[in-house]
Amino acid sequence: MHAGTRNFEKAREKRTPDEQLADTLSEFYADPLGYVMFCFPWDTEQSIQQVPLPKKYKGRFDSQWGPDEWACAFLDEWAEEIKARGFDGKNAVQPIQFATASGHGIGKSVLVAWICHFIKDTRPFCKGTVTANTAEQLRGKTWAEVGKWHNLSLTKEWFTYSSGRGAMALRHKKYPQEWKIEAQTCREENSEAFAGQHAANSTSFYVFDEASGVPDKIYEVREGGTTDGEPMVFDFGNPTRNSGRFYEHCRGRFKHRYNVRAIDSRSVAITNKERIQQWVDDYGIDSDFVKVRVLGQFPSAGSLQFMSSEQVKLAMDREIAQDRHAPLVIGVDVARFGDDETVILPRLGFDCRSFPARRYKGIDTVQTTNRVIECINDFRSMGIEPSAVFVDGGGVGGGVIDQLNSLGHNVQEVQFGGGATDTKTYRFKSDEMWGNLRKAVPKLALPRMADPNGTDLLTQLTQREYGYTLAGNKIHLESKKDMKDRLGSDNGSPDIADALALTFASEVAPVRLAHGEQMEPMVAKSEYDPLEARD
Repeated sequence: MHAGTRNFEKAREKRTPDEQLADTLSEFYADPLGYVMFCFPWDTEQSIQQVPLPKKYKGRFDSQWGPDEWACAFLDEWAEEIKARGFDGKNAVQPIQFATASGHGIGKSVLVAWICHFIKDTRPFCKGTVTANTAEQLRGKTWAEVGKWHNLSLTKEWFTYSSGRGAMALRHKKYPQEWKIEAQTCREENSEAFAGQHAANSTSFYVFDEASGVPDKIYEVREGGTTDGEPMVFDFGNPTRNSGRFYEHCRGRFKHRYNVRAIDSRSVAITNKERIQQWVDDYGIDSDFVKVRVLGQFPSAGSLQFMSSEQVKLAMDREIAQDRHAPLVIGVDVARFGDDETVILPRLGFDCRSFPARRYKGIDTVQTTNRVIECINDFRSMGIEPSAVFVDGGGVGGGVIDQLNSLGHNVQEVQFGGGATDTKTYRFKSDEMWGNLRKAVPKLALPRMADPNGTDLLTQLTQREYGYTLAGNKIHLESKKDMKDRLGSDNGSPDIADALALTFASEVAPVRLAHGEQMEPMVAKSEYDPLEARD
């Protein structure tokens, strides 16, 4: 034996058990499933012997018990992502990002625990943040599961686990500030707790449990922790909403950046199949209830989503139906804040496409009044007299209404916060207008997606959420402010959608021509360019 080899073997023999364990764990750097099977007592701890190790994995591991098949597949896919990045400890790599939608009872909190322990045991000086949709979920389930597997881990003595209120953490005993995982509540006012997390020579990671309920602001802040080292992001949740960042990661504009999967509860060993079948029998396999709670699929209309995405998209593909008696109605949503737009939107019967919305930023009430008059005159020049002009009368909108009326234009004031006509169903007038709009969508021809108004309108119509009053069980939509806070100012204010809803403030008479006789209106494409009108 070479002298260098003999010296190496002697050095290894002198290493402490902890050093030898650290060496062994380093061999699992790109093998999460191998780590899980090695680091936990599957053969001796009855509390974790719930799932027989799937047959396809028995050749790799000498164990009767182990993770469910979906979790094994997840861990192996994660391994491939790690190998593909090939992080060298110095040069930053692209984030590893997973988004997993599932039905109930699949054991996702257990996988969250394995993720946390794998990263902390194989990546010295890593930093992680874990959150869930509520403080109760975080403390009582997600973080409790991390604690359970900590107590079973071979590395238990290396780390300190705490679960006290406001102090949920898992820290390395020698390096408590540099090598740690913290559990943070996801309240928006706590967003700073998700900022500034960096591990340039290791892994910065985030795990969001019940991710549908985590505010978008928290998602936005965590982006800052994925810019160096070997960053990782894991989102898990029931797909309850067709809005928000979890939806965008699974089905929307960010899907291409994530490893996306949907887990059917019926395919998971630990779920109650009899109970699940009762749900299927009671609600139907195609129901939103079963889609969300069993199939791991997003609903046709989110549980809080007021307007169906499917119906709105169909309206954007629908051909315009000509109607000689169609009334021309104009809705005017007057901006109150700097980021909001004043929108003037004409609707000719069910045709909301032929005449684009006119959108303005930063104009005062006099300018708004002039823009409304221009719109009215444009239609009169085509021989069409508006049947109604509905103007938002809240805030500065009252000044616009006064000016229009004083100039001889018969416009109708609409108070969004005023009382609804259908007081049994709706809380405020705004709720009722949106309800009338929702009923009309299956007949409307909305701007196509290629139109700048179309892209924005789709978001504004489908992302607004609603609930019911505690007293009377009346529908009430979330406010503009709440929607902006949830989605961000770039796409959170439903100005175009509110202008469209205003055209359904009340029933109107058929279209009248400028000379008073009723006849088929001229339907022509306007030469007005909405992009040029944005001040």
